[in-house]
Amino acid sequence: MKIAVTYEDGRVFQHFGHTKSFKLYDVEDGRITGAAVVDTQGSGHGALAGFLKRHGVDTLICGGIGEGAKNALAGENIALYGGVSGGADRAAEDLLAGRLSFDPDAACGHHDGHEHGDCGHGGQEHGGSCQGNCHGEM
Repeated sequence: MKIAVTYEDGRVFQHFGHTKSFKLYDVEDGRITGAAVVDTQGSGHGALAGFLKRHGVDTLICGGIGEGAKNALAGENIALYGGVSGGADRAAEDLLAGRLSFDPDAACGHHDGHEHGDCGHGGQEHGGSCQGNCHGEM
């Protein structure tokens, strides 16, 4: 198993389509055996699902994520745990322990025309604020 977590400064980055890096965790026998941070090298939105698949990822933990990205991940058979916040390492450990708090319906429901269905509220366009249910809030 290989888990990817959207990653910034040790925490779960809240905007899948704008993540600049993932922390990848190698898992064997239910335990993390290795981890590395990888740069997305400018990949964004729909291209991130292919990027993860090329890195052997089968499970993703993230914050907000749009419908287009969800569909792309499903097309690559990557399990999704969205609506997660807090430390990246803790999230991966909690997933393996069966105690990860996530929202199976996590989405950015406020796109109003944003491309590809990914949350575009990560800094530049909207002053760093994400409203609605981008962080798994209902």
